Amino acid sequence: MTARFSAAVAAFVCVAGLSAPGYGQGKLPSEMAWTAYDTGSSGFNIAVAVGQQLKQKYGSDLRLLPSGNDTGRLAPVRAKRAIASQMGIGTYFAQEGMFEFGQKAWGPQPTRLIMTATSCNGLGLAVAKDLGVKTPADLKGKRLGIVVGSPALTQGAIALLAFAGLGPDDVKTVEFSSNNAMWKGMVNNEADIVLSSTISGQSKEMDTSPRGVMWPPMPASDKEGWARVHKKAPYFVPVKATCGSGGISPNTPVEMAGYAYPIFMTYADRSEEEIYLITKAMIDAYPDYKAGAPGADGLALDRQNFTWVVPYHPGAIKAFKEKGVWTDAAQKHNDALIARQQVIGAAWKAFTAKAPSDEKEFSAGWLKARAEALKKAGMDVVFE
Repeated sequence: MTARFSAAVAAFVCVAGLSAPGYGQGKLPSEMAWTAYDTGSSGFNIAVAVGQQLKQKYGSDLRLLPSGNDTGRLAPVRAKRAIASQMGIGTYFAQEGMFEFGQKAWGPQPTRLIMTATSCNGLGLAVAKDLGVKTPADLKGKRLGIVVGSPALTQGAIALLAFAGLGPDDVKTVEFSSNNAMWKGMVNNEADIVLSSTISGQSKEMDTSPRGVMWPPMPASDKEGWARVHKKAPYFVPVKATCGSGGISPNTPVEMAGYAYPIFMTYADRSEEEIYLITKAMIDAYPDYKAGAPGADGLALDRQNFTWVVPYHPGAIKAFKEKGVWTDAAQKHNDALIARQQVIGAAWKAFTAKAPSDEKEFSAGWLKARAEALKKAGMDVVFE
C-alpha cells in the first residue's frame, strides 16, 4: 500500500461524517468514499489495488472505511456517506432482511451489484484429512465447527451438507467464539468440518498440521445434490477450484462450491451516471490492478455472473451493455430479482406498521410475515 493511499484511508476514518463529493460530467470525482472489510483482509487489499489505479488513471482518490461486520460496512452507504461497499454474502442477507438485517433498525435493503470477484479458489467444506473422508456423504456423524453469531458460516455449512442429503441432526455441532478459535479447534481435534475458502490462511495452516485438510468434491453434474444446496443457500455455485490448500492446483483441481468475494455493491437509489462511471473505470483499469492483490484477477469482465442472487445497478448494466456482455436473459433475471426485493420490502413495511415490541416476538413474526409474502408471490422462501 502506498503512503499516499494509506493517508487517504486514515483521513476517511477521521472524516467519515462527510458526504462524498458530486460527480463531474462524464468523469470520476476527485474523491470517493467506499467501505470495506478490515485492514489487511483480502477484500480490503483488492479495494486498495483498485483504488491505486483509479488514482493513477482517473485522478480519483478512493477513501476506504474499514469495518469488521456487515452492518458497519453498509451503514455509511445507507446514510449516503459512501457511494459503495466491498462486501461478502451479507449483501444477500441484507436483501433478504435476514439475520442482523431482520432487526428493527435495519430490515431488507435495496442492494445492487456493481462488480464481483471470482478467482481460482473455492469456498466450501474443509475437512480434516485424517478422517479418510472421500465424499460429502462420509461427513455423517462428524463434528461441524460453527462460530457463534456468524450466520454466514453456519447457514453455509448446513446448506452444503444438504448436497449429500444430510442435515444439522446428522452432524455434531461444536460452537466456537471466533473463526480463528474454530480453526484452532480443527487443528486440536475438537472439530472435523468447517466452512472456508481454499486460500484462507487458516486452511493453509491446517494443511501443514498433523491432521491435514481436504475438500470433498461436489460435482456440478450432480444436479439433485446442487438443487438441495440451492433450496437453503442459492448463492452457492459450482466451481472448479484450481488454487488453495489440500493439494489443489491447476493440475489437481476440485469441483466444489463457491461464490464471489469481494462483492462491490451499492444501493438502488444511487444515480445511474455515477455507478456507470465507477463500473466503467473498474472494467477499463482491470489490466493494471489484476495483479495488485491476491484475488483481484477475479474482477475480470468474463468472470461476472449476471444471473446470480442479487440484482445489478442500472449504471453497472449500462457499462456492461457498452462492452457487449449484457443479454436479454440477464435483464429478465435482474428484473425478477428486483421484484423479489419489492415483495420482501412490502412485507417489511406492512409487518413493522403493527409489529410487537418484544425482540423475540418481532423476529419470529417477521420470519412468518416474510415467508407468507414470498409464498403468496410464488417465490422461494429460502430461510425457514
